[in-house]
Amino acid sequence: MKVDGRHFRSIWLESDGWSVGAIDQRRLPHEFVIARMTNLADAAEAIRSMLVRGAPLIGATAAYGVALAMRADASDAALDLACKMLIATRPTAINLKWALDEMQSLLRPLSPSRRVEAAYKRANEIAEEDIAINREIGRHGLALIEAIAATKPGEPVNVLTHCNAGWLATVDFGTATAPIYLAHDRGVKIHVWVDETRPRNQGASLTAWELGHHGVPHTVIPDNTGGHLMQHRMVDLAIVGTDRVTASGDVCNKIGTYLKALAAHDNGVPFYVALPSPTIDFSIDDGIRQIPIEQRSADEVTTMTGRTADGRIEAVRVVPAGSPVANYAFDVTPARLVSGLITERGVLRAERAALARAFPDRA
Repeated sequence: MKVDGRHFRSIWLESDGWSVGAIDQRRLPHEFVIARMTNLADAAEAIRSMLVRGAPLIGATAAYGVALAMRADASDAALDLACKMLIATRPTAINLKWALDEMQSLLRPLSPSRRVEAAYKRANEIAEEDIAINREIGRHGLALIEAIAATKPGEPVNVLTHCNAGWLATVDFGTATAPIYLAHDRGVKIHVWVDETRPRNQGASLTAWELGHHGVPHTVIPDNTGGHLMQHRMVDLAIVGTDRVTASGDVCNKIGTYLKALAAHDNGVPFYVALPSPTIDFSIDDGIRQIPIEQRSADEVTTMTGRTADGRIEAVRVVPAGSPVANYAFDVTPARLVSGLITERGVLRAERAALARAFPDRA
């Protein structure tokens, strides 16, 4: 996608052929800063600190992290250490484990002398595969938007989304936003309701930033506004992303997604989840009981960062000192509340049989 007319991915191999560049998402929307990763520790910290975030991008970053580790030391012990460090960074997004499994299965049989070149090659392939998958997600999701547009000629299709499942959460195009960008580029009138997504404000800070740079009409709303909009027929469909989908179709996504799904169900609003196949975890069935839910720092809730009137970027405390804080980063939406899963192989029912038929190689 483009930033001020220049094409960017969220992560890339630098011109030196070995270091890794990425957009520092902690600094958006107030500053556009490029970070450079030169070793395993840099990649692990980028994931842990959410310099990079979003399940597909976390997986790609982990793959590049293994490549950086192999460049420094291609031994079995170094490969073990790299995978151990990276898997410990974020517990919920399954793409992290998927990418590390891909790298290990490729590198384990190779001699150390062949591992560096192979690691970089596979990391680049994972990034390119993510882009290709997202294009297909966009194509399948576009049909849903066009079908609604045909029923309301001259009026915009109103899409509600939650958190950031845009190109910043992937290598390019995004998952939930891919159909939106395609629709906009094809001239379909579209408008996006952007949940702010507390406590890290990925909607207000990231989704709004990228939609604005692409010229997509949008409105940022407080997290608790979605139900009201649905009651008043101001939402035509909801599209969200996900960090893990179980074999039975349960969806784990940013905290607050479950509440949007309940409101959509109660008001007859279609609720879709856009995901690449590496986000499907065929090893588990019950998302509520089996998916580990990350609990993050209380600081994300107690403080907010923004730009002051005189241009300074400041963090301010919004919670009384001494008040306890719980910061669950994700929740699980049961499959029964999901209208469909938008994947690279079509729009699927949120159920085991449909997922297994579409992805027999992984099921």
